[in-house]
Amino acid sequence: MYLNNNSANCTWRSLARNKLLNFAYQFGLERAGRFIFKNYLTVLNYHRIDDPNRHGFDSFKPNVSARREDFAQQMDYLMRWFKVVSIQEIVRWLDGKSILPSHAALITFDDGYADNFLNAYPILKERNLPAVVFLTSGHIQNDAPFYWDLVAYCFYHTPQDTIIFPDGHQEHWNNKTEKDRVSSNLIEKLKILPDDEKTAWIARLPELLNVSIQKGYFKSLMMNWDQIREMNKNGIDFGGHTINHPILTRVSLRRAEDEIAGSRTRIEDELGKPILGFAYPNGGKADFNQEIEHLTANSGYRVAFTLLNGPTSFGEAMQNPYAIRRVFISHKHTLAQFSFLVNGFNRYRPS
Repeated sequence: MYLNNNSANCTWRSLARNKLLNFAYQFGLERAGRFIFKNYLTVLNYHRIDDPNRHGFDSFKPNVSARREDFAQQMDYLMRWFKVVSIQEIVRWLDGKSILPSHAALITFDDGYADNFLNAYPILKERNLPAVVFLTSGHIQNDAPFYWDLVAYCFYHTPQDTIIFPDGHQEHWNNKTEKDRVSSNLIEKLKILPDDEKTAWIARLPELLNVSIQKGYFKSLMMNWDQIREMNKNGIDFGGHTINHPILTRVSLRRAEDEIAGSRTRIEDELGKPILGFAYPNGGKADFNQEIEHLTANSGYRVAFTLLNGPTSFGEAMQNPYAIRRVFISHKHTLAQFSFLVNGFNRYRPS
């Protein structure tokens, strides 16, 4: 899941809203209701920490959560107004062995991109902040790209100006803006295809767009196990995010079980310690259900995370630790917008 480009259009309404947010942030109004939400767990969801507008960036831009300098500011904001906890502290609290502090916050990352190690980890280490990275284990130290990164790469490098979509209709572009729109539309269309059909179509995309890909190119996009082990020795935990990142409600229960359990097994084998948490791919309402939650629990995970708007009350988390909400962060969010996203009222914002 990521911020839809359409939601960031510079209309007069969005400009007015941003001015109001900036004013409220300047005077601390974003902390209104802080007392009401003191017994809530605020879980932040990041994917990549990079500059999507830097020269040569040719993977999926909407998956960038923050530039390095913005991420540092966000961490400083969290340290000032929240108590950042680890996933172990949450599990100990669920087990009745400790108390979760008021205004508890957990920092999470999905997928396992290399920039988590290169750009986020030094900032977290400098501030002694815990975090958890949910790994798509089949993509770690592997040259197989996520389909959204492959689409973005092919569109960035293609000499062509047309493509035929999986449903047979053709789209055309005349400039970069139009090409980005077509690329985003294709990714959305691919997301709803059955997983096997999507995989087969994606395999043909480089040929369709007349793009060659250097061997090993996508391997460097992800962390390797040595980097993961270094982070793990220095306060960063890891969790499961499946093996291949299918949307779990769109594959068979047997396949879902293999993806959920297999991810945990591989990470435990590499790190030599129990893995406690899991994050559902895509994480929306349609992307997990009670059957998937039960598979996650039966696979040995103690807690699991969605991408429904956060935060989650302590009572809800205790009642069902397999559907904890998270706050999705995009590089398009200013610090003022970030401050409102981590406000408890964000939970009632339309998705």
